[in-house]
Amino acid sequence: MRVQSLTLAAASAALLAPTTLPAAEFREASEEAVVRQEGDVSAADLLAKARGCTPVSRGRYRSDDGAPANIPVCGTRDAVFWKADMDIDCDGRPGRRCNRRTDPHFSDTTAYQQSDGRYLSAERLPYIVVPGASRIWNHRDHGVRGGAVAAVVYRDRVQYAVVGDVGPQRIIGEASYATAKALGIRPDPRSGGTPSGVTYIVFKDSQVKPIEDHAAAVATGERLARLFVRGR
Repeated sequence: MRVQSLTLAAASAALLAPTTLPAAEFREASEEAVVRQEGDVSAADLLAKARGCTPVSRGRYRSDDGAPANIPVCGTRDAVFWKADMDIDCDGRPGRRCNRRTDPHFSDTTAYQQSDGRYLSAERLPYIVVPGASRIWNHRDHGVRGGAVAAVVYRDRVQYAVVGDVGPQRIIGEASYATAKALGIRPDPRSGGTPSGVTYIVFKDSQVKPIEDHAAAVATGERLARLFVRGR
């Protein structure tokens, strides 16, 4: 998850930590997501349904530290959504592209774990980050929990993902390395991401089990996206 500040000592320790990885992790890291459209619900149709905003958050979020607090969480009967930037979350199981050497804010844990007890792999699994529960908004009150299914829209692409991590309480707009890559957004944790133009639509009371089953997330997301577009 993105942190809002790092002490010099913590940053130095992270940069000096060993990054040697087992061969299996290198093999996993090399199996990168292919950039492609997922499902047959178009980005234009999803964006049309998310054009207006009925706020469900009590306040607004920042896209980054120091940025204006101008991002509400909006809601319908079946989904919540927000329009923000995308910062790259590289946390979880370390790999060739997500580790303490490549990401000064790296954490080897995620808020949720796979069915085998291991933390999620940001390199392999498309997931998004929700803000920590606060007075601004508590995602759990709106049927959003670990494994909830999201449609992430950027330009003309749609990528289905799960809620896989929890971030700071006042910042919104973050997704895993794999999510960014699939959307054609530069996934580098230091200098990647995009400053605007990403819509995150999370379907209420949805959940993929096991959380790492991306095929199930796509199937569920496509079905719920159709219902969202039809207004049912």
